[in-house]
Amino acid sequence: MSFIEFKKVSKTYGDQPVLDNINLSVKKGEFVTMVGASGCGKSTFLKMLSGQESASKGQCLLDGQPLTDEPSVDRGIVFQKYSVFPHLSVLDNVILGLEFAQSKLLARLFGKARAQAREKAMNLLQRVGLHSAANKYPHELSGGMQQRLAIAQALIKEPKILLLDEPFGALDPGIRADMHQLILDLWQQTGTTIFMVTHDIGEGFYLGSRLLVFDKIRHDPMAPNAWGATITYDLKLNQANHGQLAKSGDSAQEHSLYNDIQHSVHATARVQDEAGISTGIGA
Repeated sequence: MSFIEFKKVSKTYGDQPVLDNINLSVKKGEFVTMVGASGCGKSTFLKMLSGQESASKGQCLLDGQPLTDEPSVDRGIVFQKYSVFPHLSVLDNVILGLEFAQSKLLARLFGKARAQAREKAMNLLQRVGLHSAANKYPHELSGGMQQRLAIAQALIKEPKILLLDEPFGALDPGIRADMHQLILDLWQQTGTTIFMVTHDIGEGFYLGSRLLVFDKIRHDPMAPNAWGATITYDLKLNQANHGQLAKSGDSAQEHSLYNDIQHSVHATARVQDEAGISTGIGA
């Protein structure tokens, strides 16, 4: 049975279509990476999954039931910009998610409940490599450490779905490689279903067990905003080749698809640039 389903889903903002006729079925435990030119609806799709946006047409289902129209504990989110609280320590940033859930009035836990929350948070910090930084504040952390903290915040409530919106785009290459390994390890340990937006096609092939390409299949120079994007590629990836494709092309078929996708995405980006299409919506 499908865990997540999108059935003939379209999304428009006013009279501007962003996504058109999205049909998708995802099983539990898949790692779905999403690529495409800016303005092709990847982030809008992620917002529909999170409950920040609703579909203009069609159905978005989770376990056969409509997705709620607001964020919930079922879905954890990590953005490129670190969503941490600067006045709280690393440990308190992670505990806060449990406090909001268990003490909705005061957002504070005491006694045994606080001790249990602390133990759970410390175990998670150990897994993301921040155990020794538990008492530090966000401004004392490097960019990679802050992103580890954001991931811990998202995972503390054990969400069914983890949504990643270009989480590693601002990191240096060496730190980015470490974060790739971390997220793969966490995915394999927890079995969480992950959706990740990236502008790096190689990263999409590297991390995902499945790759979606969002692209516009219809371009009208006289009406550049007339058509929304859809899913043009939906690829099951060979995980045995993770980390090798972009470097050595061990899989000839995947390497060919990589080149085709790169060409398609770049072509759409050029068309949109020449048409002067704003990419502030539906990135």
